[in-house]
Amino acid sequence: MYTVKHAATLTGIPADTLRVWERRYGVVSPARSEGGYRLYDDASLRRLRAMGALVGAGWSARQAAARVLADEEAGTDDAPDPGVTPIGDVDALARVAATFDVAGLDAALDAGFALGTFEEVVDGWLMPSLLRLGAAWRHGAVLVAGEHLVSASVQRRLAAAYDAAGPVGGGPRVVVGLARGSRHELGVLAFATALRRAGGDVVYVGGDLPPDGWVAVVAEQRPAAAVLGVPSSDDVVAVRETVAALAAAHPDLPVNVGGGHQHAVSGAHRLGHLVGPAAAALAADLADGLA
Repeated sequence: MYTVKHAATLTGIPADTLRVWERRYGVVSPARSEGGYRLYDDASLRRLRAMGALVGAGWSARQAAARVLADEEAGTDDAPDPGVTPIGDVDALARVAATFDVAGLDAALDAGFALGTFEEVVDGWLMPSLLRLGAAWRHGAVLVAGEHLVSASVQRRLAAAYDAAGPVGGGPRVVVGLARGSRHELGVLAFATALRRAGGDVVYVGGDLPPDGWVAVVAEQRPAAAVLGVPSSDDVVAVRETVAALAAAHPDLPVNVGGGHQHAVSGAHRLGHLVGPAAAALAADLADGLA
């Protein structure tokens, strides 16, 4: 049995959020110690991790809780992102990760990225596939090395797509990246690529950029907007710090946030959870001078 503080450490979900999820959505029902303190068992931690992964992939907390509880009852956890119709074989990446099948991984990525436009593939195939991969890792079907194998290959594919989009030039400049300590680049790199394809002059700064680094690059590049990813709950504090630093140093700069935990950041415009529509909308707003 784990205290709420220990459960928060083990799941990566803040203690206040654990209490809210319990009270509002009933995803867990912790026992109580003699002193009235919450005590979580292993099954509760599994449900919380699963819910956290779904929220991180773009589900609302209510949808995620309902899905986790339904999946536990049915013995499954392979749900697609709500509002998205998955395309292709969204289980392929998890299968090849489980067996370290390098040739199979290349074939799966070739097949996946051939399913449609870049934006269609990212929202309809890649992100649902990564969700399935994360679920397989959480339940022990995939080792962390297998997950890293797939993630590294996906990042190379996304980087190649980013380069292939080419510097557009003449379009509105946007700085895109992650805050201090954040290294989960797949979602934000996919967004940077989609924005570049939509005509944005993207300056992609990657992961783990501290607030003073963001302030400096904005001063140097003078962009029309900035975009920060908030892929996990662990990134929220650092993103809040960066948004505050940018607001103080560059008060006229529009700052946008995306990713599964964008809802936890105030003072910035939230882009939503679908890469293609978010990039297209931001590009259109920038072209109209409204971002």
